[in-house]
Formats: sequence, C-alpha cells, structure tokens
Amino acid sequence: MTDATEPADINSLLRPKQAGLTIRAEEAAHFGRLAADWWDPRGSSAMLHRLNPVRLGFIRDAIDRHWQVPQDAVRPLAGRTALDVGCGAGLLCEPLARLGAAVTGIDAAPENAAVAQAHAEGVGLPIRYLAGEVGLVDGAFDLVTAMEVIEHVADKSAFVTDLGARLAPDGLMVLSTPNRTRRSQLLLVDAAEAAGMIPRGTHRWDDFITPDELRALLADAGLTMGEPRGIAFSPGKGLHLSPDLSLNYIVTAVRTA
Repeated sequence: MTDATEPADINSLLRPKQAGLTIRAEEAAHFGRLAADWWDPRGSSAMLHRLNPVRLGFIRDAIDRHWQVPQDAVRPLAGRTALDVGCGAGLLCEPLARLGAAVTGIDAAPENAAVAQAHAEGVGLPIRYLAGEVGLVDGAFDLVTAMEVIEHVADKSAFVTDLGARLAPDGLMVLSTPNRTRRSQLLLVDAAEAAGMIPRGTHRWDDFITPDELRALLADAGLTMGEPRGIAFSPGKGLHLSPDLSLNYIVTAVRTA
C-alpha cells in the first residue's frame, strides 16, 4: 500500500520548463561530474549498482513475455535493437548487449558517454554511445529503456513523446522512476542524500512523478502503460521488486492498439 502523494496539477508536468528542450544543463553537469567513478561499486553510483540487478530482472521478464522468449534463452535480444536513454556510463547498456541486442546509449552528459564508450571497448562490447537530446537518435528500436531519467528532464511530455517516436511498432519500452510520496521525500531525498548514499543534489522531490501521471503522459504519446511494480527495500531482502510503489517503481509501455 502506498502513502499519500502531494496534490499535483497534471498540467504542470505538460508545460515546458525550457522551450523545446528536455535536458537541464545543471542536471547534465551534475551527473557529468560523477562520470569518473560511475563503474566503482563503492563510489558515488553505488546505489545504481545495487539497483541494476533488480531492474534487469524486471526487464528480462518483460522481454520474455513480450516476445514469447523461452526463459532459458541466453541471448533473448539476439537480432533486436535497444536504446537506453540517460545511459550514464553504461550500467544497463552492457547487460543488454550481452543479452544479444545491438545497443545504442545516449546521455545528457558528454563525460558519461565518453566513460561508457571507453568501458565498453575495454570489455569488448560494440555499443554505440551518443551525448545530447534523445531527438538526436535516428531510427526505431525494439527495446527502449529510460531508468531513473524522467524525473530529471525539463519537459516530461516532450521527453515521453521523443521516447515513443523511437519505439518500433512491436517494440517494448521500460521506464523506472521514483514516486512522489512523503516516504520517497523522507528516504530518497532527505535521508539518502544526508547519509551520502546518493550524491547531494541528485533529486528534486517535486519533479518525481506518480504512476497515474506517467500513465497519462504515455497515453498522450500513444502508449499504453503496463501494471507498475515497486522497487522496495528491506533489511532482509535489500532492494527487490514489490507491490509497494511508495519509493520507486518500474513499468512497461507498448504502442496503443
């Protein structure tokens, strides 16, 4: 059961905050400063390293269901293309490449794209990385992902529309983001940043988006959102998929039939 959210005007999410742009320069600069130790599991992105297996478990299950892939398939994305938007230094791109996809990653921070490219080359993965707005990416992709990104963009409606424009007709989209609840404000912003678990300035709580708001944005872009799954934490399980949406959630979306 989730806790109550702040009342929000959905129209405020649809109004551009920087005309024609989805990237906030200050957000790109913040994450660019973290690029050097992004791959350090004990560094500033340690929380992402803990979160990544949970997200990958959800994505793998969604892939298997969407394309009716056998669960024991080693490369379920073989012959398919994937686009990871807000890719950081490639923590998700590399597993997607190992699952068989031809992967493109794009990030607002050039520093992240450079670190991601160097790391992929170092481990022998042929991933293409770009820096800038998602509108720079040509073509359509079978899988489009945006993990913990929409809460950082200036114009959420334009961002979702850009994601949808890059989804192939039979494609699958997966997004994750913090929910805007009192609990997320307390734990993901106040406590986590004060304790150094997340770098200070990473989150603006009033930019978090509820599942209902995300569903509306996706619908406006011609996409249908699946049932969200929460990403919760407990001392016994650590980070795990859960019915509890109060901190963070992950969803699929497909083109509306």
